Amino acid sequence: MRCIDPRHLAAVAGALLLAGCGQTPAPSPAPVSTATPATSAATRPSPAPATAAKPVLPPAGKARDWNHFKREAALRIVAANAGRTYDGPVPEPLLAIPVLEVELEADGRVRSVRVMRHPTQAKDTTQLAIDAVHRAAPFGPVAHLPRPWKFAEVFLFNDERRFKPRTLDE
Repeated sequence: MRCIDPRHLAAVAGALLLAGCGQTPAPSPAPVSTATPATSAATRPSPAPATAAKPVLPPAGKARDWNHFKREAALRIVAANAGRTYDGPVPEPLLAIPVLEVELEADGRVRSVRVMRHPTQAKDTTQLAIDAVHRAAPFGPVAHLPRPWKFAEVFLFNDERRFKPRTLDE
C-alpha cells in the first residue's frame, strides 16, 4: 500500500523540506479529468486552466456596418484565443461545427449566447466556442448599427479541437 501518490511526490517533498520533516503534510487533491467517455485525454489537448488570465486585447473599434463588425469580431475571437485556433485551409472532414448567435449590449458586451446548432459529435466543442466568445468580449460598440444587435458565427473545429471562425474563411 502506497502512502504517497507518485504524481504528488514533488509537492510532498517540498512540503516536508519546508516543515523540517516534523509534520505530515495534507494530501494533495487528486487531479480532475475533463475527458468525456467518447474522448480520452490522450486524443485531445488539455483545456486552458480555469484560472488563466483573460488576454489583454486592444479596444474594439467602431464598425461601419454588420459585415465589417462580423469580420472584426471574428479577428478578435482569434486574437483572444491564441493556441486554440488554426489558420489556413479548412480540413476535410471537420470534427465539429457548432453555430452560435451572440446578442450584444449597445457597448459591445455579450448579453447572451444562443446555440443555433449543436454538433452531432464532439459535443464539448459547443462549450469551447462559447468560452472563446466570452474571452473575446467586449466587442466594439453597436448602438449605431441597426437592431437587433446580434451576429452569428460558425466555428469550424479540426481534429485537434482547434477552431476557425467561418467568417474568416469567406
